[in-house]
Amino acid sequence: MAMELDLVIRGGMVVDGSGGAPFEADVGVAGGRIVAVGDVAGRGVEEIDARGRIVTPGFVDVHTHYDAQVTWGNHITPSSWNGVTTVLIGNCGVGFAPCLPERRKMLVELMEGVEDIPEVVLTEGLPWNWESFPEFLDALAARGYDADVAAQVPHAALRVHVMGERGANREPATAADRAEMARLAGEGIRAGALGFSTSRTLAHKTLDGRHTPTLRAEESELAEIAEALGGGWMQVISDFEDVDAEFAMLRRLAAGSGRAMTISLLQREQRPEAWRRILGHIEAANAAGQRILGQVMARPVGVMLGFEISQNPFIGCPSWQEVAGLGFAQKMAVLREPGFRARLLAEHTSDPNLAHRLTTWEKIFPIGETPDYEPAPEDSVAARAARAGIEPAAMAYDLLLEKGGRAILYRPIINYAAGDLGAVQEMMQHPNTIMGLGDGGAHVSIICDASAPTTMITHWTRDRRRGERLPLEWVIRRLSRDNAVALGLLDRGLVAVGCKADLNVIDYDRLRAHAPEVRYDLPAGGRRLVQRTEGYVATVVSGVVVRRDGEATGALPGRLIRGTRTA
Repeated sequence: MAMELDLVIRGGMVVDGSGGAPFEADVGVAGGRIVAVGDVAGRGVEEIDARGRIVTPGFVDVHTHYDAQVTWGNHITPSSWNGVTTVLIGNCGVGFAPCLPERRKMLVELMEGVEDIPEVVLTEGLPWNWESFPEFLDALAARGYDADVAAQVPHAALRVHVMGERGANREPATAADRAEMARLAGEGIRAGALGFSTSRTLAHKTLDGRHTPTLRAEESELAEIAEALGGGWMQVISDFEDVDAEFAMLRRLAAGSGRAMTISLLQREQRPEAWRRILGHIEAANAAGQRILGQVMARPVGVMLGFEISQNPFIGCPSWQEVAGLGFAQKMAVLREPGFRARLLAEHTSDPNLAHRLTTWEKIFPIGETPDYEPAPEDSVAARAARAGIEPAAMAYDLLLEKGGRAILYRPIINYAAGDLGAVQEMMQHPNTIMGLGDGGAHVSIICDASAPTTMITHWTRDRRRGERLPLEWVIRRLSRDNAVALGLLDRGLVAVGCKADLNVIDYDRLRAHAPEVRYDLPAGGRRLVQRTEGYVATVVSGVVVRRDGEATGALPGRLIRGTRTA
């Protein structure tokens, strides 16, 4: 007699995460596991008709910043809108544990600056029902989510916890400081963290301009922490100002600790070929037996510009200060005044860095209702202005007034030095890289890259017009199984018998991410950019449907992951 199953997905085209060719099959689920792939005779308590749809593993997002959101919310949006069923928090060395009560303000100020999450949101939202890192994990374990959550021990939190102001001021750690940070990092891994993270980039700083506490941490500090981990990987972001010296130090850390390492791999405008040298070092390290992976973004990393969000091309102009503090409706009334428009357009910012980021018109593009993350030169503000016979600043101003003043322009800064995604394709296709860097939960008024899994599928397998397209089965493997294996979560990322039943049913032809939009749904009415998606017929976590046709079902089977998982 055929067994009754919890869920059966019928007749879909299975893209199973292995990289193999798609095949038509039913998928049967019981007890949170996949128990059958093929012709499933048993009936399901719930059944999904997947004919004409693709069935994939749930996606694994290894680079998010939902460290605050998971303490007050249950829906890990917008990542869970994009087929993501596992997220990793605690990246870039920032987080909220361990933390003594008297040092909470320091971590809030750091996260406010580094990850662009307003202080009022964090102050109102964080419950602070922990001090140690194990207590932080216990707090998360008591909650349910619409995706599984894994964590890393953040270096900046360790420094502030152990050293206080000395740590925040980037003073060298003493032998006692190093020993205590190492002890706490090891404690965090034993409690269930999947790794340790640190930041060595100048871009990470508080709102008042202080650099992240970990920026110039000495090798001896990092080495002692790394050797105490005993498990998990190390996640590192660095400017690689001296590529050879920095990478040599990272290799020593990996070799001395025996730990795997993942490094943010990006193409920067100022040094558009440096990524090749870094990738060469990564390749050499792996050839020598060290597991070091470049973490790559499937599209440009840029800033969103708009009158409703935190940046626009005119924020450096003196007259902007007259409207900067106004409510949106009042701001729009002033911006529509011809006299104010003429005055603002006649001004310029005196900050060359700001001007490069916000007024390089040939590199700024309207985002469109269905965003194109490989825009052509003829679509730029500069090109549109030339065709219209007006100044680019005037074109930008008028474009931003569209949609009731809520229109958004896009300035790709990283991964777009040549005006196309050729470099990204090379990075993605290298065997020593993984997909990540979506930063879900962070930079909430500047970027909106948690939708990267969706656009990786649509752009690279279906819609790309300015270069080679990639096989769907390869892209799905990169989003699921490759990331799961890199984290040591061998129980997921495949549509195969015995694997955790984290699944997506996708209407491939209809799949897309919409234009970014602003929502005021954070604590204290805080603002964030989100992107709605369509085409996800169902997302399943541990055998339970958490989203159906773009709407949450209310089910929260997602849980904290403690430690790695065997196959």
